Amino acid sequence: CLNGSNLFFLIFLQKKSTDARDPELLAQHNITHILSIHDTAAPVLETYLCISAADHSKQNLTQYFRDSIMFIHESRLKGEGCLVHCVAGVSRSVTLVVAYIMTVTGRGWVEALAAVRSARPCAGPNLGFLRQLEEFENTELREVRAASSLTLASSNIMEIMENTLKVLGRSPVNTLE
Repeated sequence: CLNGSNLFFLIFLQKKSTDARDPELLAQHNITHILSIHDTAAPVLETYLCISAADHSKQNLTQYFRDSIMFIHESRLKGEGCLVHCVAGVSRSVTLVVAYIMTVTGRGWVEALAAVRSARPCAGPNLGFLRQLEEFENTELREVRAASSLTLASSNIMEIMENTLKVLGRSPVNTLE
């Protein structure tokens, strides 16, 4: 099985591994979309978003938030899986998944990160990425939600995540109640 964390319905978060290049394993988990964030990102599937970005506090990930959010959500709307990975599965990939959760739920970065950490305890964006998430919450989040409201209105991601955590035997984070 995938070595990463199935955060919630059809969104997988993991470190860079051979899983992302194993077509049989990807098909087994209905993963049709891969979002790869690292210095040497290269396409594997037809539906693949490569973001060349370093895990450095001065790296601007905000510029990739909108495209990443729509890419992840596109897979969910189709009922297909999206694998989001970087090298360690701790900082870059987590940052983009947190931005996605913020957008579809309207929750702030602190709550969204807590939700990710409840499924993936090692999640820990670097300080620069945390600042970018905070800035996104304070400036662009409402605009991105408004621009995507028709597409994102159908998302019940927090309920799905809580149900998934129950199935995995984990309790949801209190701040999500």
